[in-house]
Amino acid sequence: MKAIQLLGKEKIQLSELAKPEISEKEVLIKVKAASICGTDVRMYKNGYPTASEETPLTLGHEISGDIVEVGSSVDFYKEGMRVAIAPNMGCGICDQCVSGNTHLCETYEAFGINLPGGFAEYLVIPEKAVRQGNISLIPDELSYEEAALIEPFSCVFNGQEIAGNNPGDNVLIIGSGPIGIMHAMLARARGAGKVMMNDLSEARLADAKKMIPDLIPLTSENLQEKIFAETNNQGVDLCIIAAPAPQAQEASFNYMAMNGRCLFFGGLPKEKEEVKLNTNILHYKQLRVFGCTRASLMGYRTSAQLVSSGRIPLKELITKRYPIDQFDEALENAKKAIGLKNVIVFKE
Repeated sequence: MKAIQLLGKEKIQLSELAKPEISEKEVLIKVKAASICGTDVRMYKNGYPTASEETPLTLGHEISGDIVEVGSSVDFYKEGMRVAIAPNMGCGICDQCVSGNTHLCETYEAFGINLPGGFAEYLVIPEKAVRQGNISLIPDELSYEEAALIEPFSCVFNGQEIAGNNPGDNVLIIGSGPIGIMHAMLARARGAGKVMMNDLSEARLADAKKMIPDLIPLTSENLQEKIFAETNNQGVDLCIIAAPAPQAQEASFNYMAMNGRCLFFGGLPKEKEEVKLNTNILHYKQLRVFGCTRASLMGYRTSAQLVSSGRIPLKELITKRYPIDQFDEALENAKKAIGLKNVIVFKE
């Protein structure tokens, strides 16, 4: 089978591998779609400890496909089922795993991170992932490409569950990339009063507005003044920083309403990870600040249901589809932030 493998920093290749075999407790997926994520780009640019010339790593953690083989000891799952795959799995024993947060396990594993991933024609789902519930069924009406995007959307869902998003909230999202747009879609679906979005690129704001007609795009000039004009001089109830920008985190407190919540979604580059925050604003406005990472399996299942219902139209984020032989072109576009989601698709 064909697979995209990382061999080190900026070393990637299209490999020809044997079709994997499964044990009686495993499931084999014929991958239909796998989307490129910012994490894939960072792993390519910086390298990753689990990827080397001696131990190539098959990338890809945003995955959908068909079940084509089921181990004899596996219950419920059948050949022919259409599925999406949650990538993270835990040890199953520690306190985080027992509490349902397998994605926070200290020894967590994930497809495309430290296990073979979805940029390949076939993917083995190991016993641990089968038992923990990493396989979610998807309806016939949902395209495989859209199903692959359930994974990043589940991270968005996780963040809003942690920070809280109440009906009628005024919400500001900083960053109009795929994650920022997913946040806006979810905020609307949860009943936000106003959803505002800021980005340095006016062109990206305009594109987001086309997808979400009632979105309020705000350019960066006099941003604080614009936010307070939109919120009756109150500020926003929820500010989501969906961009790897320390200056956006630093400025976020200035936009907040009393009792507001800030969600620092995603990480910052290592050389910029320390930011300066005005804790007097935090104190006197009684703000709450949240972080988030990955998504629980329950969050993934709930996200799959939301996407399958049609309430979250992720298909609008798909810029282009590529066969695996054109992975270099897809990766280059992702590196340059050309378009939104670039998806690798596998035909019969």
